Amino acid sequence: MEEPKWLGGLLRTNFFKICPLHRETPRNECNMFCLSCQNAAFCFYCRSSHHIDHPVLQIRRSSYHDVVRVSEIENVLDIRGVQTYVINSARVLFLNERPQPKNSSHGVVSSTAKTVSYFCETCCRTLLDPFRFCSLGCKVEGMRKNKEEEEERLRKERQQETHKGTHTPTHTSNSRRRKGIPHRAPFAS
Repeated sequence: MEEPKWLGGLLRTNFFKICPLHRETPRNECNMFCLSCQNAAFCFYCRSSHHIDHPVLQIRRSSYHDVVRVSEIENVLDIRGVQTYVINSARVLFLNERPQPKNSSHGVVSSTAKTVSYFCETCCRTLLDPFRFCSLGCKVEGMRKNKEEEEERLRKERQQETHKGTHTPTHTSNSRRRKGIPHRAPFAS
């Protein structure tokens, strides 16, 4: 996945604060993010006045965690491999990693003792379906880690290839080792 410039800002942004410019108005929660400006969350009124022609994502809440509708983000980002959920009749995905539930352990949910076979590759959170990541943030972190590991592997391979060309053999294939100290014939007079 090629990471767009705005993605890091989206994942670091704190949403649902009261807009400082529109404190006295309704719908003043900062729950939108502009893909063009890439700076901070803003409210409905800021969008109308400053971001009217910009591509904007609306962030929503589910169980105190930030989500975005799949229909909004899939047009601007590859979200394959990220677990999606249906909340209020809309398919969404979580922006960032969520804490593990207290009633579960890695692989077994204690309330039902049912074995779970799908886990987030980054944080090991249990997943409902065969996805690779529990959130967009975990996918980004996992992809960065995979890229770093691949770059390190390639660097080591190049280094080994370089050393193969400069390596001199320690002995020739015809040489035989002598046993002990060589004894020379005495000089003839």
